[in-house]
Amino acid sequence: MKTGKIISIIFSIFLFSNSFGQNTDNWPQWRGPLATGAATKGNPPTQFSETKNLKWKTEIPGKGHATPVVWGNNIIIQTAVPTTEKGDTALIAKASRMPGTITEVIHEFKVILINRETGKINWEKTVTREMPLEGTHNLGSWASNSPCTDGEFIYAYFGSRGLFCLDFQGNIIWERDFGQLQKKMSFGEGESPYLYKDQLFVQWDSEDKSFMTALNKKTGDEVWKVERNEKTSWASPLVLEVNGKTQVIASATNQVRSYDYNTGEIIWTCTGMTQNVIPNPVYADGILYVMSGFRGNALQAIDIAKAKGDITGTDVILWTYNQDTPYTPNPLLMNGKLYFLRANNGELTCLDAKTGKVFYSKEKLEGISTLYSSPSGVGELIYVAAENICVVAKAGETFEILSSNILDDNFHASPVIVGNELFLRGFKSLYCFSEK
Repeated sequence: MKTGKIISIIFSIFLFSNSFGQNTDNWPQWRGPLATGAATKGNPPTQFSETKNLKWKTEIPGKGHATPVVWGNNIIIQTAVPTTEKGDTALIAKASRMPGTITEVIHEFKVILINRETGKINWEKTVTREMPLEGTHNLGSWASNSPCTDGEFIYAYFGSRGLFCLDFQGNIIWERDFGQLQKKMSFGEGESPYLYKDQLFVQWDSEDKSFMTALNKKTGDEVWKVERNEKTSWASPLVLEVNGKTQVIASATNQVRSYDYNTGEIIWTCTGMTQNVIPNPVYADGILYVMSGFRGNALQAIDIAKAKGDITGTDVILWTYNQDTPYTPNPLLMNGKLYFLRANNGELTCLDAKTGKVFYSKEKLEGISTLYSSPSGVGELIYVAAENICVVAKAGETFEILSSNILDDNFHASPVIVGNELFLRGFKSLYCFSEK
C-alpha cells in the first residue's frame, strides 16, 4: 500500500474519532466507536466454533438481547433475570390486558462486568427489581437496550426501568426514572442511549408523550427536554460535529430531526421514513444516512453541512434508494460502502456510500432466513449473527461468503469486534473468539 494512502486512512480515522468523541480502541456504545457498526482496526478470526478459536465462553444469567460494550479489559452486559416471586396482583391484572408476551414475576435487572481476558464475571449488580408492566415481542427481551461507557462510568439503560450510572466497581452513582413507555402493540423496548462528551441522550418515542432529553452524564440532571410529535420508534440518536456546531440526530416516522446539542432547538427536519423506524442514523465523510423498512422502504443520503430548516425534497438529499431496506437490523457503514439487510431477512445489499451506486443487492447469506441482529465489520470482513450461526462475508464491491460458523446458541445481539477478538452474545452465553 502506498504511503500516501496509509496517511489518508490514518487521517480519516483521526477525523472520525474527533467527530464522534470516541476512543476507537474500544466498543463503547451499541454500534461501536464510530456508531457505524465498524471497528477501526482488528483481525478477528473468520472461522470459529464451539471448539475452534474459542478463547472462552461464559454463561450469562437471565435473558437479554442487549449488545455488549467493551472498554479496555472490561465487557459490560445487561440482562433481566426472572425470579420466582410473583408481582402485585393488581399489576398482574394490568399486565394481563397487554398484547405481546407478558410476565407475572419480578425480574432482577442486572449489569454484569466481565473480564475480557478470562471471561470471568467480576461482578453482577442488580440495579432494580420490578415486574415489567409492558408486554414484549415473543422474540424480544426485557433487556434489549445496550449500555454505553466513557471508561470512567457505565450508563445502563433499561427503558421503563430507568437509566443507571455505575462506576466500574458496580456502585450506583445516580439513576433516572422516565416513566412507563407505551410501545406499539407491545412490541417491546430496545432503543439505546447515546453518550457524547458530557451529555447523554435518550430518544423516548412512545404511543404516549414522546420526547428527546439531554442529561448531564456526571449527575443525571436534565440539561434539556423537548417534546416530539412522534409515535413508537426504536431508533437511537446520533451526535455529530457539523461546521463547528454539535447536532443530535433522531430518526422517526413523522420526521428526521436535528437538535442543537446545547439547547434542544431544531436545526433541520425532513420527512420520508416508513412506520416503526428502528435503524439508527449513520454518518461518514459529510453524509448522513437514514433508513427504515417496515411497510415500505426508505433510504436517504443527506449532505448534512447544507441542512437547515425543512430539507424535504431539496438537493440537500443527495440520493435515495427506496428498496430492500432493513426493518430491525441497523446498516453497516464501512470504507465508503453502505451495507444493509432486506427487512429481517438474510439478504445483503451493498451501495457506494457517496453516490448510491449499487454494487450488489439481495445477495443471500446461506444459513440465515430471518434475523434481528445487525451486521458488524472491520477491514475486509463483515459478520452477521442469527439463529445458531454467524456468517462471515467479504467486504467490498463483490459479494463473497468466507465462512459459515455453527454455534450452540441463538443470537439477537450484534457482533462486537475489538482488536483481534470477536464477541458474540447469545441467548445463553457470551463467546470470545480469537485466532489461536
